Amino acid sequence: MADLAQLEARLAIALRTRAELEEQLTQPEVLADHTALARIGRELSRTAPLAETAAALTDARARQTDAKGMELDPGADAEMRALAAAERAAAEEIERDIIERLPALLLDPDPNDGKDVLIEVRPGAGGDEAGIFAGELFRAYLRYAERRGWKVEVDGLSETALGGVREAMAEVSGTGAWAAFKWESGVHRIQRVPATESSGRIHTSTATVVVLPVAEAVDFVIPEGDIRIDVKRASGHGGQGVNTTDSAVRITHIPSGTVVEMQDERSQLRNKEKGLAILRSRLLAAEEERKRSANSAARKALIGSGDRSEKIRTYNGPQNRVTDHRIGLDKFDVDGVLSGDLSVFHDALAAAEQAERLAGE
Repeated sequence: MADLAQLEARLAIALRTRAELEEQLTQPEVLADHTALARIGRELSRTAPLAETAAALTDARARQTDAKGMELDPGADAEMRALAAAERAAAEEIERDIIERLPALLLDPDPNDGKDVLIEVRPGAGGDEAGIFAGELFRAYLRYAERRGWKVEVDGLSETALGGVREAMAEVSGTGAWAAFKWESGVHRIQRVPATESSGRIHTSTATVVVLPVAEAVDFVIPEGDIRIDVKRASGHGGQGVNTTDSAVRITHIPSGTVVEMQDERSQLRNKEKGLAILRSRLLAAEEERKRSANSAARKALIGSGDRSEKIRTYNGPQNRVTDHRIGLDKFDVDGVLSGDLSVFHDALAAAEQAERLAGE
């Protein structure tokens, strides 16, 4: 744990950086750049608690100085000195509390904090039941996002006859979306008796969830020569005009072979824009995973690697228990969790991550 002098030095640096960002907001070229404005706005929002804490620390210390002066004032009577002593003690307690909270506030932020997220859900092992489970997970995420007041846009949904999904994709926009949903990446497993099972046998099925930060054009630049764009007539759901124009878009990233298909919008241009945004997000996530793998010794074991193949949570129907394997947390309410009650897991995982990072300071 850093000592007080180190904490205050880091606090001063953070506040100078915040002041520089505020200064940038007065520059005409920044005001005219929507991307820069959004980036600065996110950073200022993230550092607002730090600025408020610094102001509270300054105030607490000023109160102590004033109170101490009154305690030592030879002209003050005993009652005034007693009040001053009580004021000083209260201000000292506030200072101690602030200093205790400073390390957590000064932790380096997740570089993706403040970004919107792209959620992709696909069935794994388990046949039709896996597709049903994947659909339940996807709907749970939509409900959770709506409860938090975030904007949700379904970018792709391929459903099965039994109410499950073959693939589902949505973009969630709003403050805190990444900080919450990043914990959902990985393999989810359910153990229960399917509605179609006549013998009462418990089946185990899985679904894979991938959560990516939405990458802006400035985050990951794709050279034009690295992509091939094919257009075709859309098929399936999409409204009356879905099959009347060549609006569907297939984008191939030639170097990696990554393919994105988008047909949910009537407009070919809109499908192209959304497809490129998804492609950027996938390529950026792949690049970040390569960097993490190159430095695997530094990866945190407590909350897992975030690898897509890692089993992170089990939903046990007969025991009505949901277990998050990264922190060993149980919640006895399968239906509630699959209705979008995810906060207990996200809060606990965030607390565990913070505790581990603080232990390594």
